Amino acid sequence: MTSSAVLLMYMAYGMDVVEKVIPINFQYLILLGLFIAVATGIGAILLGEPFLSHTFGYVTLPIFGEIELATAMLFDIGVFFTVLGVTITIILTIASDQ
Repeated sequence: MTSSAVLLMYMAYGMDVVEKVIPINFQYLILLGLFIAVATGIGAILLGEPFLSHTFGYVTLPIFGEIELATAMLFDIGVFFTVLGVTITIILTIASDQ
């Protein structure tokens, strides 16, 4: 859905305007996502667990109170960044060829 939203911004405002508003190199976002996803798995190995083992803990935040932090959430964030970066990179590559 995020990729669709960014694509709609590109279609509505043009590439130059969106690149000024969102100054992100989406190829670096792919690398960041892959790093987060792989680091989540390697972190489990360093703790003596199998690759991508799920664990969780609790953090207390001032407004929200106690919330759960899970390694599955970190892995999902890595996948999100990777998919977003790949999708937008493919779309921009196709659009720049025309």
